[in-house]
Amino acid sequence: MTTAATRIHTLFDSWLQRNPQRVFLKLRGPDGEPATMTYAQVGELVDALQAELAADGVRSGDRVLAVAENCPQHLALILACSRVGAWSCGVNARMAPGEVAGFADKADARVHYFTAGVSRAAAAHAHRFEARPSVVDGLLRSAPRADAVAETGPLAEQVAAIIFTSGTSGTPKGVLMTHAGVTHFGRVSAASRQLGEDDCSYAYLPMTHIFGLGTVLVASLYAGATLLMRTAFDPADTLDDLAHHGITQLQGPPTLFSRLVAHMQEIGVPHPTAPKLRYVYTGAGPLDLTLKQRVEAAFGLPLHHGYGLSEYAGSVALTRLNEWRSDTAAGYQVEGAQLRIVDPRTGRDLPTGERGEIWMRGVGLMPGYFRDPAATKVVMREGGWYASGDLGEMQADGALTVVGRLKEMIIRSGFNVYPAEVEAALNAFPAIERSAVVGRPAQDGNEEIIAFVELRAGAALDEDALRQHLREQLAPYKQPAVISVVEHFPMTGSGKVLKRKLLEMHSPGAG
Repeated sequence: MTTAATRIHTLFDSWLQRNPQRVFLKLRGPDGEPATMTYAQVGELVDALQAELAADGVRSGDRVLAVAENCPQHLALILACSRVGAWSCGVNARMAPGEVAGFADKADARVHYFTAGVSRAAAAHAHRFEARPSVVDGLLRSAPRADAVAETGPLAEQVAAIIFTSGTSGTPKGVLMTHAGVTHFGRVSAASRQLGEDDCSYAYLPMTHIFGLGTVLVASLYAGATLLMRTAFDPADTLDDLAHHGITQLQGPPTLFSRLVAHMQEIGVPHPTAPKLRYVYTGAGPLDLTLKQRVEAAFGLPLHHGYGLSEYAGSVALTRLNEWRSDTAAGYQVEGAQLRIVDPRTGRDLPTGERGEIWMRGVGLMPGYFRDPAATKVVMREGGWYASGDLGEMQADGALTVVGRLKEMIIRSGFNVYPAEVEAALNAFPAIERSAVVGRPAQDGNEEIIAFVELRAGAALDEDALRQHLREQLAPYKQPAVISVVEHFPMTGSGKVLKRKLLEMHSPGAG
């Protein structure tokens, strides 16, 4: 049982002491052949980085920025930061130079690391920061900054990491994630899927995001599960990994599964070879019923779902193990979390079945945004409740359904239009792989509905047939004014569609 005093590294150190020669990571070696690392081998990296951080003057309450893609070195850096009391701040290396510079400025980090050994993007960022070799091969680091200001007081010991929000709306913020919150969720997540020492989790999700850090890494550290680590997602590689490398747990955002089933359809593989797979899960984005049904038909397993966010160190709701659901509910409130559905204007609780804003509090809730009390005040409510900005409803069986973002809700002819409803209707059309719906101001004072669609491999769009399909599925005020075909959606590192950027990149009238 974890306690409030448990730190991320203590979960690792426990296994290191109990069974140092046990395989912890499955990797792909430089020659492309399978390779492994034991707890002892990872421990050597952690020891070396811990000593390097100490030599650079990194102390409790300092920030260490990691511009990274998944690799053993980044994992070891997270654990080394935990040991010295520093806050690891992960930034996806595929971010643009200006974005990385902005995060670095916000973090006020003592030192910056770059996973240059596995990432050309990280190496390019390292060059701009004049980074030099670390004691650990594959890492580069900047010179330590004497002027960085360490945090003091209770937060210095409580905080494990800063997770930067993805920036799908507004300016990205630094979410303070506590050791107590993320280790508690590691236990809850592991228990929810009966994760154990015989399991092998597919670790492609970036550890710079709460999904990869909490649900994959920390839960596996809690349970002693093996990680099959990949730097990036490739559907062909994933199918090979499922067939040959003993994966029992496959987790990812809906976009991962969309790409995977699209690839399977393209190569004519209706069902993957996955002899060990027993648990399939999606989160970090809205789940479409058509995609859910396609995944379940392909794998012969229920597609589990949950609802979480960076501000809560993991999920606050999860579906039950091996439960088949005919809807896309995100499941039931987890241990340590509290949920409410409220009228966002009044804060009044709404009854079962009514849609409102999702509020939450509990063990995993952030203590605030890093050095941003104004932004923290905007989202916090009396009694310690966090107003998520997400819209949802509670079903009669106690399951939470998430219907979209409050800011993304479209007002059309005086009615509320939820993009997820329109997207579900679009995605049910045979030619469409996935869709994204946004609102745009119209001349009549309304908002008009703009739909962007990606087509399935080899498909062509018959817009007349699609319009007829939509008329059968949606009320007139929910009909898109424009349907635009795009080749690829712009995505965040965690697999969310950047809808604002999509609207900026493509002229709706050109579709």
